[in-house]
Amino acid sequence: MKAIQLFLFGLTGHLAGCAAETPQTEYANVPRYFNIPFVTTPDNVVHAMLDLANVGPGDVVYDLGSGDGRIPIAAVHDFGAARGMGIEIDPKLVALAQENAKAVGVADRVSFRKADIYDTDYTEASVVTMYLADDANKVLRPRLEAQLAPGSRIVSHLFKMGDWTPDKTVKVGDRTIYLWIVD
Repeated sequence: MKAIQLFLFGLTGHLAGCAAETPQTEYANVPRYFNIPFVTTPDNVVHAMLDLANVGPGDVVYDLGSGDGRIPIAAVHDFGAARGMGIEIDPKLVALAQENAKAVGVADRVSFRKADIYDTDYTEASVVTMYLADDANKVLRPRLEAQLAPGSRIVSHLFKMGDWTPDKTVKVGDRTIYLWIVD
């Protein structure tokens, strides 16, 4: 609930700084309130997301707004993904995620990039995970559909992607997770 309140009632000082760092891109007209505050995804939801996406040894998992890195780290460490990539706009969180990957022993297969999620190339991803917002997901949808190969999976914690009907929806306690498979 706190994350939703932060989203609805404005940006924190942290986000104002992040918005100022956002590079000018083809998405420069995207309202910067789409820079979602960092709220961790509970570990049981992380595992449910990766399980729902059927992550395995051949996968390259990209996490949008990767925060402390728990999703790409778990994808490699716990699910055997070939590689994990976190995309995060906050350089302090990128540094924290890199430290976390080193601590778990997966820094050779998990990396984190300070980048704008609206201007990132997703062509090498086979799985994309996100915990953003409905509006942000709607903006990202055309980019993901255009860049991801058929059969790639998109998993969103809590938020849908406009009128795109999920291929599967699961509940983890009071949390909802959506899966879309790219045609």
